Amino acid sequence: MNVISTYKYARISPFKAREVTREIQGLPVSAALDLLAFTPRKAALLISKTLKSAIANAENNNNLRAENLVVREAVVGEGPTLKRFQPKARGSAGPIRKRQSHIRIVVTDEIEIKTREDRKPARKKSAAPKGKKSAAPEVTTGEATTEQPVTDQPPAAEPAVETKLTETPEAAAPAGTPAADDSKTAEAGE
Repeated sequence: MNVISTYKYARISPFKAREVTREIQGLPVSAALDLLAFTPRKAALLISKTLKSAIANAENNNNLRAENLVVREAVVGEGPTLKRFQPKARGSAGPIRKRQSHIRIVVTDEIEIKTREDRKPARKKSAAPKGKKSAAPEVTTGEATTEQPVTDQPPAAEPAVETKLTETPEAAAPAGTPAADDSKTAEAGE
């Protein structure tokens, strides 16, 4: 049986309240109340009041047990907007919209309560775990090839190879030699 509770004209923007109501849909009421208790938002307090009212309606009016109730839907509709104005520079006015919401929560005992383990899909275990490369397929060409075994360890670091820098003729000749003077005159002639 569905039990409805509505909080009309709540002084919060519907956009902000919808962030919280999305989180509690489909949860058992005890889990939803726990989640709302530890959510640091103004909307969580208003939605918690509405959810407690829905639970009380179910227990008192319809003789339902709170342990069997599940949040079927939690909807936030847009209420009327109060329009105010803030004075701005040069005699102009900036609009202020104070938005209101209608929070509607429906709880039911017809939906089966699912625990966290029930909701998790079974993970498929693949043959090769992610991140590890599988061995390359063998190619036979008639020649004898030696194949190295594939290991989980990274290859050993190779020794560093020294490289020699070759010197350019300008850098190799001292300042007073004819080779250095020729390069300077060639640059000046260009």
